[in-house]
Amino acid sequence: MPDQLTQEEALARLSDEHIDRVILGFMDEHPWPWHLDEVGRELGSRAKASDAIRRLTATGLMHRSGEFVFPTRTATRATQVEVGSV
Repeated sequence: MPDQLTQEEALARLSDEHIDRVILGFMDEHPWPWHLDEVGRELGSRAKASDAIRRLTATGLMHRSGEFVFPTRTATRATQVEVGSV
């Protein structure tokens, strides 16, 4: 169908903040740490995942150890209480 977006087109329309929330949501629902490639596969774009991980690490919401990432305790708790989802 011509009205349907490809996964790449859909990702391109999402804000950086939305992508960050999606990635933190993955990690809240599933055991971590996650390998960078796993995050990219789950999101559908390794480049977008890398950018988000860079942002989340810089803001203190994600830890990175080599090729593995995991959310900080603050990020996990914020996701649980749905901070910013009003």
